[in-house]
Amino acid sequence: MVVKEIMSDTQFRDILNLNLTKLIVVDFYAIWCGPCKRVAPKYIELSNKYDRALFLEVDVDKCEETATSEGVSAMPTFILYRNKLQVAKIRGADIATVESKIIELYEAPRVAAVEDCGVPGQMDLSSFIVRSQCEALNDSDDHPLPGLFEKSGYIESDCDQQLILSFIFTKPVKVHSIKVKAPKHNGPKSLRLFTNHPNTIDFDSATFNLAAQELDLKPDDLDGKIVNLKYVKFQNVYNLQIFVVNNQTEEEVTRIDSLNIIGMPTSVTLMGDFKRIAGKVGESH
Repeated sequence: MVVKEIMSDTQFRDILNLNLTKLIVVDFYAIWCGPCKRVAPKYIELSNKYDRALFLEVDVDKCEETATSEGVSAMPTFILYRNKLQVAKIRGADIATVESKIIELYEAPRVAAVEDCGVPGQMDLSSFIVRSQCEALNDSDDHPLPGLFEKSGYIESDCDQQLILSFIFTKPVKVHSIKVKAPKHNGPKSLRLFTNHPNTIDFDSATFNLAAQELDLKPDDLDGKIVNLKYVKFQNVYNLQIFVVNNQTEEEVTRIDSLNIIGMPTSVTLMGDFKRIAGKVGESH
């Protein structure tokens, strides 16, 4: 895999527009930057190792508008994108952290175009979920939380019907709705949703604390139907926790095949919306 050099602001914008679902990794560098030169060979190694991602390099002195609009204030800065959105940013020549972020996002389900998630103006937030920091309580050993992120996998409760699912996002998001796929006999029924708790809540807290919203799913909702949330209560979410109280027929085990969280990041960087007035990178106005 060859690292592609970006020659203009327009080219950068075009590449993001043409590769909406692909993971894009960008090295913002300067030719006078010593750490940039030292880390460059390792960056090339990453491009060879993760060949389904697109690796770019942007000279901040050639592409001042891009560097400024993307919030680049130190070199090198590595930014990862999907669907024209920043999903990770690493400042400095920390190539190990860059690789860990690539691993985290590389196998993530590719984000569908905004109109394909089922809700106009929203998107599937799968690529913004930090899988390594997500947690489940009472998931079974045979079908634990990671199964929820796998195409043919699923999560199942262990000793009773209840589950607690905790999702961590790479950046604050607005959550519009959820989509659940599960068997109609033992799929989830009553849900209690909580936001922005510093730690995963326990079952007592999930039972008695005030929830941001309570949902009562019907069997037909378990075919991936859009279930709307009270949008005003989910405007700045970095942690979403879902307490599955019971399942549809009070069976001993609850099963969830997939759970999609629909919404948008609270801040979206789109090059087409930015117009630079004057000055150079790093200058204030």
